[in-house]
Amino acid sequence: MPPEQPHGPHRPGQPLDHIARIQAEWARERPDVDVTPQGVIGRLHRLGALLTEQLRLVYRRYGLSEGEFDVLAALRRAGEPFERAPGELAAHTMVTTGAMTKRIDRLERGGLVTRRRAAGDGRGRVVALTPAGRDLIDDAFSEHMTNERRLLDTLGPDEAAHLESLLTSWLARVEPPRGA
Repeated sequence: MPPEQPHGPHRPGQPLDHIARIQAEWARERPDVDVTPQGVIGRLHRLGALLTEQLRLVYRRYGLSEGEFDVLAALRRAGEPFERAPGELAAHTMVTTGAMTKRIDRLERGGLVTRRRAAGDGRGRVVALTPAGRDLIDDAFSEHMTNERRLLDTLGPDEAAHLESLLTSWLARVEPPRGA
């Protein structure tokens, strides 16, 4: 019979998951420390890594990294003429401008984006999707959404809605407001 989970939900007769085993070890070794936060944080971290790997499968099928997918998606979401300044792209994808430059360089070499000077500002640049870039991101995004649906469908509709509500509330409390 498997050992009892120290905290949180556990179905009798079911083996402990990875996080519950870690919690049990810590509870044994450091009974003076409350390990219950690991039940949520550890599982979110582990789930995030597993989900990211499943999402990357789609990106790789299109010859993209996760970051490159994000850049193309940010340009596509911009609407006609599907362009943004590099700094704006960095803000939309939450990376540094240096990392953004590397992504744009690779996408430009692949013929998926172009760079040009911004009208009225000789120092500014604008990054735009090429027709090939738009076709690629449209196809990749459709498959990406199908993949996300597949992953989310492991939950029931009520569970998914409840989880979204909880995560939205928690994120609003932890993430600084945009522009802060």
